[in-house]
Amino acid sequence: MRDGAYVLPNSEGSREVFDEQSADIVAAGGAAHVVSFEANSEEQQQTLVELFDRTGEYTEAMQRLQNLKDQLTKVSELDARQELNSIAREVTLIVGRDFFPGEPRKQMEGALTDVECAINVRFAPDEPHAAKRGITRRERKNYRGKSWATRERLWIDRVASAWLIRRFIDPDAKFLWLSRVKECPKRAVGFDFDGAEFTHVDSKVTFEALMSSFDLEADSALIKLGALVHHLDVGGIPVAERPGLTTIMTGARALQKDDDALLKAMTPVFDSLYAGYAKAGPKSG
Repeated sequence: MRDGAYVLPNSEGSREVFDEQSADIVAAGGAAHVVSFEANSEEQQQTLVELFDRTGEYTEAMQRLQNLKDQLTKVSELDARQELNSIAREVTLIVGRDFFPGEPRKQMEGALTDVECAINVRFAPDEPHAAKRGITRRERKNYRGKSWATRERLWIDRVASAWLIRRFIDPDAKFLWLSRVKECPKRAVGFDFDGAEFTHVDSKVTFEALMSSFDLEADSALIKLGALVHHLDVGGIPVAERPGLTTIMTGARALQKDDDALLKAMTPVFDSLYAGYAKAGPKSG
């Protein structure tokens, strides 16, 4: 190997990367030194920043997103979500190399959310509008043995909310899948549709609103799962598990004959995600 110097911005994450590489080099009998420095001038600092400019990479990814959006009426749900996952993975790699994030990164995040919403409108229509109201705390004992109702043809927030209800709120819950929400029985507890007792509230999706309503927000594993559901449902901060769960959910929707079967198929998936987040502890992300 030839001698070489590698430059990254002076940050805790960069230091950890270099310390790990240095340890490997020393263990192999080599020598490595990690040195921090400051630019001698604003001009030199700007030159260093420009070396890390990812605008071109973001532009290419946004063009792929636009092409996908233009083709939505011509492709299947599985193909559309797989392509979005591929682009999202590519963007995650770009973000990992974007040490001086600026407007292009914000535009990229907005474009991802926009196409995600377009796919949901195309393949999972009638998403609820966020209600502008406070969240009232509820007692779980008052919601045992209930019938719960939501829109049929489940997508991520509804199936995750059904899992949460049965796992943490009402173990004996029975579910009704509605073709028309106006036909929701008065005896049923509605969720994830406009006018439902539990639905999107302000910035929270239904899964998160249920967590707040039933005092489940102290559970760090549920918080992480809620962030994943939020990102898949309405966009926002990227979550590493997003592509995998999207692929699993899309495949399950294609394979299962009805929503009862879909919930049954997805239950061990959410059980496993929850257990993995719980094992990782509150500091992992």
